[in-house]
Amino acid sequence: MIDKSVVGKEYPEVEFEIEKGKIREFARAIGDKNPVYYSEDAAGKEGYESLAIPPTFPTIFGIAGGLAAVLGSLKIDMKKLLHGGQEYEYLNPVKVGDVIKGKTKIIDLFDKPGKAGVMDFLVMETTYVNQNGQEVLRDKCTLVIRR
Repeated sequence: MIDKSVVGKEYPEVEFEIEKGKIREFARAIGDKNPVYYSEDAAGKEGYESLAIPPTFPTIFGIAGGLAAVLGSLKIDMKKLLHGGQEYEYLNPVKVGDVIKGKTKIIDLFDKPGKAGVMDFLVMETTYVNQNGQEVLRDKCTLVIRR
């Protein structure tokens, strides 16, 4: 059981640079063959300045940043962890070359009974800004932890 006092806890800011190689690697990993993720010519024909960014690409900087910090600080047993949901709210474009900084905060913690027993639901929100301080994305992640 996670102590409810963690609600409101904030984690140090993390930084991630949007690179073409990472975009291509991510698109390959998810099996998306859309040429706008691989070819600047194809992306340009669709109105992008450079490669387009897959809609779930922020998963990369979420895992490397806030999620890793939360899991480590709360000492969550990975064998009891399930990914319960992910929501992205795009506020402004994220482009190749941007340097994104994200700050994660635990915004909710509740429990629910299930067939295997009580489970904790931990909800985190990360707000990302670009190198100009412009808010570009909000990421809400729900983790389910079996007790």
